[in-house]
Amino acid sequence: MRWIINILVTAVVVFALSELLKPHVVIQSFTTAVVFALVLAVLNFLVKPLIVILTLPLTIITLGLFLLINVLIILLADKFVSGIYIDGFLWAFIFGLLLSVVSAILNKMKKEWTL
Repeated sequence: MRWIINILVTAVVVFALSELLKPHVVIQSFTTAVVFALVLAVLNFLVKPLIVILTLPLTIITLGLFLLINVLIILLADKFVSGIYIDGFLWAFIFGLLLSVVSAILNKMKKEWTL
């Protein structure tokens, strides 16, 4: 049940951010945002650990500056889900950064509510 709630919260955040970042990030409907959140969750579970391991030497050499894996995951999810348009790497970076910040704030708030 918690997993479904996290997906729906992520979908709401993704849809709101797409409205904020229009015309550079466009998500056609809330249903598309839910599918995008599901694909992000699956890619984060399956692909992200592999990418982290493969890019570990480059991350160490650049002192952590190469840790842009979320942007790659977002761009990959964009390729899998139709109805989404992200205008390049920079906008995927901005979208991913905002998504991470808002998700972190919501997770902190959720922990405070459940205590």
